[in-house]
Amino acid sequence: EVQLVESGGGLVQAGGSLRLSCAASGFTFDDYAIGWFRQAPGKEREGVSCISSSDGSTYYADSVKGRFTISSDNAKNTVYLQMNSLKPEDTAVYYCAAEETIVVVTTPSEYDYWGQGTQVTVSS
Repeated sequence: EVQLVESGGGLVQAGGSLRLSCAASGFTFDDYAIGWFRQAPGKEREGVSCISSSDGSTYYADSVKGRFTISSDNAKNTVYLQMNSLKPEDTAVYYCAAEETIVVVTTPSEYDYWGQGTQVTVSS
């Protein structure tokens, strides 16, 4: 059974940092792309970042480039999202998702497996 479990969310002041973790199980990690998405109240789910566990290629949304860093520890089947210089507009529920592909995948509809989400709140 495929499982994705996010952790690391919380409340932080603007300018602060958080590191989200996505622990994966139930599939061959190296064959999957792992993406981070977020959804704020009243807004559509949007792609934040993605990494190919096969070759380490990455994608970042323009809104987070230079502030967020995605990384993968294949030995631990875990993907991290380091979020620095956080802004109030980063406030959302953050989800990780997995798709069996070796390429970077950026749209939510392309992902088959989802975690339960973790809340990130950035105060001004």
